[in-house]
Amino acid sequence: MVQEKNRNTPGRILITRFSAVGDIAMTIPLLYSIAATYSDKTFIFVSRERFGQFLVNAPENVIFEGINLDEYKGLAGLWKLKSRLMKHRPDAIADLHNVLRTKILRTFLKTEGVRCASIEKGRAEKRRLTSPDNNNRQQLKSTFERYKEVFAKLGLEFATDFVSLFGNNKKGDLATLANILPQKEGEQWIGIAPFARHNGKIYPIEKLEKVIETLSSQPRLKIFCFGNGKEEETVVNGWCERYPNVMSFIGKSDFRGELTLISNLELMVSMDSANMHIASLVNTPVISIWGATSPLAGFLGWRQKDEDCVQLELPCRPCSIFGNKPCRSGNYTCMQIDPQTVVDKILKKLGR
Repeated sequence: MVQEKNRNTPGRILITRFSAVGDIAMTIPLLYSIAATYSDKTFIFVSRERFGQFLVNAPENVIFEGINLDEYKGLAGLWKLKSRLMKHRPDAIADLHNVLRTKILRTFLKTEGVRCASIEKGRAEKRRLTSPDNNNRQQLKSTFERYKEVFAKLGLEFATDFVSLFGNNKKGDLATLANILPQKEGEQWIGIAPFARHNGKIYPIEKLEKVIETLSSQPRLKIFCFGNGKEEETVVNGWCERYPNVMSFIGKSDFRGELTLISNLELMVSMDSANMHIASLVNTPVISIWGATSPLAGFLGWRQKDEDCVQLELPCRPCSIFGNKPCRSGNYTCMQIDPQTVVDKILKKLGR
């Protein structure tokens, strides 16, 4: 346990981050690490109600304050939220979101004497990174570094030694999923999360199917597909019918069950999406596929490596930080990655 070095640092710290799923997941390694370092302090994580499910096996000095943002609209709503948060008697707020809502909230909290620190998102450098005129694309700070800098402004320095939500070198108990999963006997299990919110992040489904077709012929290899919603489930069910050793995990369990399965995978294959980050939270290696976005923007998952990213080196990449912009050429050349390239990367990672 690292001892507190500066007793003038705040004792009760609000931490705000409201969206999106991947960004919430990226707060966890920092939150758990700082809570372990400063066991005599209290950290109140303020986020949307549904994100409380991420706080599996949370440190005892972490409190989750789940917010329904629809109840706190406008200035009057944010003043009401400020009053609610003051019930925690905070000394400081670490704003990891830094949008208009949290800026106003910080201003209100300052009137109560609460110290404030906020993330520097590096918007200007990210605009330069995605500019079509940029011929010198450089690695930007990771989001983890940016989060950590917020706490440093409050005098809170700490080592980032987080390993897994299930503890160091531990996995979720597969016995809890015995009614929906086969026994794992001498097989390698991998997960594939083929979907993302924006088209610029999605490897073409027909190409990914070729990857699955090739992998399904591998001996002692089982593939679990992840997704959400009927449309994604229909695609995955088609793969399950056509190829052996492919199973759908869509709608089969709650979030804790999903974490349990992912922690027992040898590998997760994901887009630049939430599952890339979720896998990191349970210490599962990830092969990630990138298109319009790039690891250069600083959103690569916790302790993931550039060598495990599948991407094409193109002068137009990255064209978007979040993958939500239309393709400049109209055909997403960045996602025309040979399926065999993806297969080879996966098999190498599995030691096959």
